[in-house]
Parts: sequence; C-alpha cells; structure tokens
Amino acid sequence: MTPKDMMVADANADAMGIPRTSLMENAGRCLSNGLTKYKEPCKVAIYAGNGGNGGDGFVAARYLINRGFEVEVFLLSDPALIKSREASLNWKVLQSMNQGTSPLKLELVRDSSELHPTDAEVVVDALLGTGVKGKLREPVSTAVDIINQSEGFKVAVDVPTGVDPASGMVTDKAVQADVTITFHKVKVGLNIASVEYVGNIEVGDIGIPAEAELFTGPGDLLRIKKRDDESHKGQNGKVLVIGGSKEYSGAPALAALASLAAGADIVVVACPRELSPVIRSYSPDIIVHSLSNDFLNPKDTDELVELSEKFDAVVIGCGIGRESETALAVNDLVVEIENPMVIDADALKLVGPGVLPRRVHETVITPHAGEFREFSGIGAPLDMHDKIHVVKEVSRESETTVVLKGAVDIVARNDRLKLNRTGNPGMTVGGTGDCLAGLTGALLAQGHDGFEAAFLGAYINGLAGDIAAKKYGYNFKATDILDFIPRAFY
Repeated sequence: MTPKDMMVADANADAMGIPRTSLMENAGRCLSNGLTKYKEPCKVAIYAGNGGNGGDGFVAARYLINRGFEVEVFLLSDPALIKSREASLNWKVLQSMNQGTSPLKLELVRDSSELHPTDAEVVVDALLGTGVKGKLREPVSTAVDIINQSEGFKVAVDVPTGVDPASGMVTDKAVQADVTITFHKVKVGLNIASVEYVGNIEVGDIGIPAEAELFTGPGDLLRIKKRDDESHKGQNGKVLVIGGSKEYSGAPALAALASLAAGADIVVVACPRELSPVIRSYSPDIIVHSLSNDFLNPKDTDELVELSEKFDAVVIGCGIGRESETALAVNDLVVEIENPMVIDADALKLVGPGVLPRRVHETVITPHAGEFREFSGIGAPLDMHDKIHVVKEVSRESETTVVLKGAVDIVARNDRLKLNRTGNPGMTVGGTGDCLAGLTGALLAQGHDGFEAAFLGAYINGLAGDIAAKKYGYNFKATDILDFIPRAFY
C-alpha cells in the first residue's frame, strides 16, 4: 500500500472505534517482538523522531525493557514539538519510567553536535519512516550516518529513514537496515528499494481490520487533492454536463450545482434550446450552452465533441430523456468524447457494455438497481457477495468503474472494490443521483482517477445526505444536499 493508503486506514480504523493509541501500542509490540527474534537481551539504541515513527519506538522501548534489554532512547526533538498525541503520551510514559529503577536512559538531541557513536548491539531507526521528503535535515542526517556507521544490528521502523516509501528512491542518504519491520502491509517503496537499505522485510499485524480499507470512511477524505495557493480560474476543474429534456430540467441543474459545490471552478450545462432559460433561472453560477432542438439529437454531436475539448470531465445523462434520436446522439458521444466521463440516468438505458469503446480516459457509471439491469442485462442479486461478484464482472466487461447505488453502495473497477455506507432512507428522493453524478464529475475534473472519484463521490454525497437528515429528518430535498456537500469534504 502507499503511504496515503496507510494514513487512510489508520484514520478509518480510528473512526471504527480502534483508537490510534491502540494502533501505536500494537506497532511498538510488533517491533519488539520482531527484534527479539534476532537478538537475545542486550543494549539497544533507539533513535526517535517527533512523529508516529518515534512513538512506535517509545512503545517498543517499554516492551524491550520488560524482556531484559538495556535501552537508550535518543529523541531528536524538543518533547514539546512531538507531533502526535499518541507519541507524546508514550514519551511521558518513558519519562515516568526513567527513575533509575530500570535499564532505561533518555537523551534529548536538539543539535547534531549532541550525537555521538553508539556501542549498542542493536540500533533502531525510528526517525522518519513514511514522513521522509527530499534531503534529510539535521540532526536527522547525522543520526543516519551514526546508525550506518554502527556495528550493531540495524532495525528500521516501518520504512528506513531516507527511503521514499512511495517510490523506493533515496534522494540524499538512507539508513542501511538489516531488517525493516513494517506495519499492516508492505509499503510500495519497500518492494522497489534496494535491499541494501531495507534488508529483510517483516510485516507486523497492528490490528487494523480489512473493513478499514474496504469501506469508505473519514480517512478517505485525506485523498482529496489540495488546491494550489497559486491556482487560477479553471485550474481546479472544468465540467461539462450534457443533459436535460422537456420533462426534466432540474436533473442537469442539480448535477451542475453539485459539481460547483465539490469545488469545480467552471461548470457548463449543454441542454436542449427550450430548457436554457429554465436552467439559467436555477442559479447565476451555472453557464448554459443551448443546443439545436427540444431534445438532444445527432445534429448536436459534432458541436458537443468540439465543446468537450475545453473541459476536464463530462457528465452525460441527467434528465436526458429516451427519444430515439437522443439514443443515437448519446451512443455517438460516448464514443467520440475523449474526456473522463460520468454516465448516469437515462444515458445508461441508451448504451450497453458492448457500445462503450476502449477509452483512454476513465469512465464511471452510476446506476441504481433498475438502471444497472438495463445497462448490463443482469439483475443485481440480493446476496451481498453475489452482488459484488456481478458488479465486478460488469466493470470488467464494460471497462468502467461501476457505482451500484443502494443502502450499501458497491464501487468496483475490475478487482478493485470499495463499499460505502453513508446515506440514509431520505435519499430516495429524486435528484440525489444527479448530485452524485455531478460530484463525481468534479472529482474526475480535479485529477482523481475514476475509481477514486467514484468512491469519494459516493461517500461525500451520502455524508451530505446524513448531515441533511440530522437537520431535517428524512424530509429533505436534493437541493438540501447541495448545501451540505462542502461541509462533507471536511
């Protein structure tokens, strides 16, 4: 897993009721267990930073002392600057233990000149772990040199300091570990990095359940791309919504407003000519592009394909209707438009897995059970395991990311799977699916891949509905959800 995946899993486990203090306790115990497989009680030097990696080292120190080891901890920070509450608590535990009654020695290192070679038989790198970015700063840089120069057995916590946990690259220098004890799952960089740095790799189970990764949770919001402070208009996503018919003017407007609520800079609704004044009336924030007739037809395709080139993502289908000429136009557009695309609502009833081309860019489909049946020709089973299997199969066949909406949303891209349980019975009201389509389109436009945009969209849309339910009960409207989408991002 990537470092971001690990951060997400930690946060989701915490939201499930597994406190971060427990995860750190388990990590420290795994570290001490792994170390004792290699060494009998002896002198251990632990070089600790001020983050979670250091906290794991603090916990390990306690377990090692209980097993007869002599432990010296070098904290390369002022204790007041320890970043995490859990690490700070475990540092205070060590301070309480440091009364001359146990073989524990604590040293504060605020400057590289305060570091000196160690004769410890085991040297533990608990400095930075997954927090490494670029060239190492002092006193960490000097500590890495001391660790590497030591004749002791070298143990890295999670990731050797200096090794990029995502790429395995070493920008400056890195700890040359004999063994790396990583937690929960191997970080992708460890499989790429030279064995010179990572040594043997061992994985410690710290008690994070599979559901912390399988189900969306608040930790997944860490995946949201950050807006550049220097960004200009249009840089944070431009979305084209193609939809609307004489029966449905609100659907494309809801999708457009959801895209704006999700942070897209520019949203344009391309709709039949007679709907243009109506959709403009919903909000001055929506830009409207009028088409040729009172429903989408093949005369519009060339114009829409050319227009789409100005956008980062396209949402098609919301309220688009099912005229025979509309079907022809939709089937042309999903082939000819090259942008990342969300296909929703009526458009799903007009195309099928065999129609969609092998697209270079991402395609996300967002059906409810009825639309799923019309799109795929397969009814969604009631059993959850069977339903997941069917959704994965349809994803493979259509080469799309599928969001099957329901009490538990199933999001699949081939074998990648996420489940989402945000949302509530009040979201059976019309328009909530249009909000999801627009929201997902905005995330695509902001650079998320289709799978990530889909499960983040499902989570945020459902969470906005849950916030609405707290205020209104189940008697809320899709327009109420729009008001809470920005809050759901945080």
